[in-house]
Amino acid sequence: MTLQFVEATGSTNADLLADASASEGDWLVALHQSSGRGRQGRQWQSLDGNFAGSTLIRLRDGDPPPATLALAAGLALIEATDAAAPGRALQLKWPNDLMLANDLQECAKLGGILLERAGDRVVAGFGVNLAAAPAIDDRPTACLDGAVTPQAFAPMLAASLARLLTAWRAADPTAFIDAWQHRAHPVGTAITVHNAPGERLSGRFDGLAADGALRLRLDDGRIEHIHAGDVTLAIPSSAR
Repeated sequence: MTLQFVEATGSTNADLLADASASEGDWLVALHQSSGRGRQGRQWQSLDGNFAGSTLIRLRDGDPPPATLALAAGLALIEATDAAAPGRALQLKWPNDLMLANDLQECAKLGGILLERAGDRVVAGFGVNLAAAPAIDDRPTACLDGAVTPQAFAPMLAASLARLLTAWRAADPTAFIDAWQHRAHPVGTAITVHNAPGERLSGRFDGLAADGALRLRLDDGRIEHIHAGDVTLAIPSSAR
């Protein structure tokens, strides 16, 4: 495992995808990104003091479904953030978000993960608002108010991901999904899924399927399996 820090780059994900010599466990961390991106082509804003880093994972014969890598990455991220800023009300949101709850039980986005695959190579990119929360039109954001620097956070995240990857490859898939659900918003949480432009489905979070898909319980009791989409959590009535 190597940790490489650079002052600035366009995208740590793009750089690692282009580096054919990179090995599993290699990390690239940038103190500033000019072309950071999130899921569905969104721009990821790079603010001073926040974390932006990527690592390489090589898929092996016998590995669990690659889609479940997002679960391992999420568990690693929340574990590292717990260690870096103890006592925060952290929560995972499917498929790739780390959320921070405030005193009103409103959840705001603290971090995100972007997985990109080329053959048997998967690059996992992490962005975490350590020092500043960017303004995003359609969702609330949060930060850790500088509780930890990117340079200090990087080895914590790298160690957590190495451990979780070992567990991902060795653990019973059901137990691994249970571990992810234990750190997520509760089963029964009211959610809306945006699974295509202009398409929305509302219902209740019903946990995850064996392949990592979200189970959405509709009002009529039917279960929809969602493999891709954005999830919005309902705001508690006490917070309105």
